[in-house]
Amino acid sequence: MTEKIEIGMAVGRGTGAELAATFERITARLGDIYARKPVITRSPRTYDTYHSLLPELDVGRIKAATAEDAGHYEAFCRAQAARGVTAIFRTAINAQSLYLVRERLHAVKMDALDSGPVSLLLVRDQSQGFYTGTNTHEDDAVSRTFRFSKETTEKIVSFALGQARLHWGDEPPDRVLMPYKFHLFDGALSNWVNDISRRYGVAIELCQPDTANRNFLAGGLSGRLLVIGGNEWADIMHVVLLDWLGLGRQETRFTRNVYLHPGLSRLVEFQTVHGSADDLEGKDMVNPTATVRAAAAIMERHAGCAGAEERVEQALGRLTEQGLMTADMGGRGTTTSVVNALCEQLG
Repeated sequence: MTEKIEIGMAVGRGTGAELAATFERITARLGDIYARKPVITRSPRTYDTYHSLLPELDVGRIKAATAEDAGHYEAFCRAQAARGVTAIFRTAINAQSLYLVRERLHAVKMDALDSGPVSLLLVRDQSQGFYTGTNTHEDDAVSRTFRFSKETTEKIVSFALGQARLHWGDEPPDRVLMPYKFHLFDGALSNWVNDISRRYGVAIELCQPDTANRNFLAGGLSGRLLVIGGNEWADIMHVVLLDWLGLGRQETRFTRNVYLHPGLSRLVEFQTVHGSADDLEGKDMVNPTATVRAAAAIMERHAGCAGAEERVEQALGRLTEQGLMTADMGGRGTTTSVVNALCEQLG
């Protein structure tokens, strides 16, 4: 008997439609293999990317469109969670809209970066900071305001420590680092972290982002590291760490955003690390690898398809050996030809 699995999906402009089609094909193929039937609920709205908004060239209209997208996507996420859906796949959409949603729904982004002797769990605070701010416009000037709170900070630290236990089991992290621009808060953030550290019984090293970078460069990376990063620093360092640890390029990676708002039951949103690639729209050239991996992760982690991720990795490896890749990876394949070949390789 085939079991139905509910998955949400939100699609942006640019190459969103092509990647959505890839996601549907891979989940369907894995569903055939594992006797699961993915039932995908797609948001009725196609969300703007930054580049699709640019022709407007009107601050007021862009601000209004951004707010509309944010409101619609927030409602979609809430509706999916209320239906019991645990995972959403989303293609790239305008970051300003996304961060309005992430602030309201208390989002964190996480990626496990395991390479040889290094096991680094990166948890990125997407609920606070410059990215989550709102704009006030005056004559040729814009002010951006944003908010931090002890409640949200503790919620993120608590979640990160819980993920560390899931990732490493009984072995605690060797270090817990928090790279934030903490000296800008009149001592408040330092006080919060010190209190959280004391009450949770965990040594948390609050440090400046440039200090973290210097120490990484000087001492390298080793052991089990839990890094809870301020949004601005972690956004940049995610891609750097992927390269540093030999884990590939952003075009081939997916990541997870978890909503910590109590009304969403920790709904998990899967996305590609790369952006909307609007310049490739309609050209059948966008690299499908990150979307393929996201599809496999959702099917394994949320649909009970044990071994789906490893099956996909082996199939991708065989395609690489054959030189069947998109142009950005040095191949001559199209999006469609790579996905077709992958579906055949999956068996």
